[in-house]
Amino acid sequence: MADILDGKETAASLEKVLRGRLEALRAKHYEPKLAIVLAGSSKPSAMYASFMQKVAKSYDMEAEIFRESDDVTEEELGNLISDLSHDREITGILMMMPLPKGINAEKMIALINPDKDVDGLTDTNAGRLFAGKEGLFGCTPRAVMAILDHYGINPDGKKAVIIGRSNVIGKPVSLMLLKKNATVIICHSHTKNLKEIAKSADILVAALGHAEAVTADMVKPGAVVIDVGINRVNGKTVGDVDYGPVSETAGAITPVPGGVGSVTTTMVVENIIAAGEKQAAEKA
Repeated sequence: MADILDGKETAASLEKVLRGRLEALRAKHYEPKLAIVLAGSSKPSAMYASFMQKVAKSYDMEAEIFRESDDVTEEELGNLISDLSHDREITGILMMMPLPKGINAEKMIALINPDKDVDGLTDTNAGRLFAGKEGLFGCTPRAVMAILDHYGINPDGKKAVIIGRSNVIGKPVSLMLLKKNATVIICHSHTKNLKEIAKSADILVAALGHAEAVTADMVKPGAVVIDVGINRVNGKTVGDVDYGPVSETAGAITPVPGGVGSVTTTMVVENIIAAGEKQAAEKA
């Protein structure tokens, strides 16, 4: 039976470190503030915005939700984002997606100051990640890396296979693993011999967006399996990995729920603090 890579345990460990960094930041007379942009009437977005506001407050950080209606124009939303990007009191900007119809998301993302881009959405931060430079990167890929680090799983020299090539998870996590000296293969819907490639992995990251698509016959005995998927099936939340059978083959595995998703929120907080540290240094 595989060892459980517990996201909640990872997040709790990280929280202690983050609170220490916050204390150091406040000693420099800098108070972080998060701006949450909520445009439109999406209920999941509204719920997540409120959740993130509560998370920020649990760290004694100010978080303000800037609400816009479904009929907000591209110009109006763009002006709001530009104002927040130039506001010296705002540390980080978190824009809820999707945006209302008729608004070009790429245009809005381009208006976010990359040094306040706590969701790692901007092309600038994507370029920094590609170039191996410091920046604010996607919170879910960073959650994957945080779990590996917490459990002492060193990717150096290991073969890592990522199933999924999205800009949000697949590509960034592949670059993060590459930076840790893993040998990385990215698989996708056009990959031939997917089962054989997946089964060769020492570290297998499932981010394909299909419930329980990764089965036990795709996993090498003893492999580390990181399940990034979140799917609803018959009223239950399941991942992209067929958890029961795979856990009998893998050496270690993240559960769903309670795995990567439990760490993602903590990575948002870490990005806010990292943004604050950079801004405080620039003000000094």
